[in-house]
Amino acid sequence: MKNEKTIDVLNSLITINNDRIEGYKTASEETLENDLKSLFAGFISTSEKCKSELVAEVNKLGGEVADGTKISGKFFRVWMDVKAALTGKDRKAILNSCKFGEEEAKETYKSALEENLEYLTSEHQNMISAQKELLKADRKHIKALRAEFADS
Repeated sequence: MKNEKTIDVLNSLITINNDRIEGYKTASEETLENDLKSLFAGFISTSEKCKSELVAEVNKLGGEVADGTKISGKFFRVWMDVKAALTGKDRKAILNSCKFGEEEAKETYKSALEENLEYLTSEHQNMISAQKELLKADRKHIKALRAEFADS
């Protein structure tokens, strides 16, 4: 299939958004803090929007849409750290764990744009760049909340 590499790149982004959705659902279920629940709901919404756009593109290309998450590796461990942090209800640990998850998403998007340009149309590049900016805004929220603990 001539679009196979393009589909692979788009599916890697679908998978990272699936990871974010599942990670923040877990985080939201475990925390008692309403401001974090609201923040995590917004992050889930961001990833659902991104995923929807990516799925539409994979479908247009005639590919099979990735429906799972990264069950092994660094990202899975990071989200397990979120779960452990939430169990202790430690806000600082929660936010630190979220930061690491966001960094993994950032790197996946960066890789798509820097290492796979030859497989992406200009429309794909624009869509991925716009999504990368949405995720960057989410990271800024985490960074701002983490800054509250800089002196503690």
